Amino acid sequence: MRALPKPSKTTTAGGPGKRSARQGGALTPYLFIAPALVVYAAFMLYPLARSVHLSLFDWDGLTLATFVGFGNYTDIFADARLRAAFGHSLSFIFFYAVLPTAIGLVLAAVLTRAKVHGLPLFRTLVFLPQVIAMVVVSVAWKQIYAPDGGLNTALRAIGLDVLTRPWLGDYAFSLPAVGLIGTWVSTGLVTVLLLAGMSKIPTEQFEAARLDGAGAVREFFSIIVPAVRAEVTVALTLTIVASLKTFDLIYMTTAGGPGSSTTVPSYEVYRRAFETGQVGSAAAIGVTLTALIFVITLGVNRISERAA
Repeated sequence: MRALPKPSKTTTAGGPGKRSARQGGALTPYLFIAPALVVYAAFMLYPLARSVHLSLFDWDGLTLATFVGFGNYTDIFADARLRAAFGHSLSFIFFYAVLPTAIGLVLAAVLTRAKVHGLPLFRTLVFLPQVIAMVVVSVAWKQIYAPDGGLNTALRAIGLDVLTRPWLGDYAFSLPAVGLIGTWVSTGLVTVLLLAGMSKIPTEQFEAARLDGAGAVREFFSIIVPAVRAEVTVALTLTIVASLKTFDLIYMTTAGGPGSSTTVPSYEVYRRAFETGQVGSAAAIGVTLTALIFVITLGVNRISERAA
């Protein structure tokens, strides 16, 4: 009687063949993301790592560098100008993120509940600052804030001459003046995001709330705000990042002045790297700013997750 052939090792359940197939399948997702990861590493991770490396040296961009360790980072806390720059950047969070989000919530709620005609046109107009180059926005607002610009002209026309001033040249008002430009730019983006979120709220919820005697304010806090929590998180993340890394607005309007009353970390990176020859210090400022942005945005998203 002929003996039956022995089963092959590669076909045995749980054998090397099965394990190889499983390992190949596990690697498949990574092969799909590999091209994007290579591009990301080449244009994001490598420059960041190079910046961290440069931040450990005292270098003017031309001569030999001198290793100083964390000396450039300690200078950030010791230099009053740099401390002020980071303080200004944090204050811009109010103008770029908090204020536009508050305005956008109220504006989007009113537009959604009031059934305004021509809503698509309004969305286009309110979003327009986002599609205009920041250089153009800066030049336009610089003209408005000029001593003989539109704002002072309007104040004189209504008899408020005492309030006129060179807004971008005043130590007390230059920072809020620049910040309000950021508010004007960010409000449209936030409003459009929140309008999209509010459009998904079922009308039955509002009808039920009205039957229970809820007014507009109660509807706003009990229905609208919880429903657009995800959109608020996205809006805050985008606007906070924009506020902390703003450069072109400062460069075109005040160049950090008067004095250093409107300077921000991004502008200090440019000034030190290309004007004063402190490349190592500029790299340290950039790395610190990147870490600050990461921590703040991570905190915003964690708070949103816990509140959900």
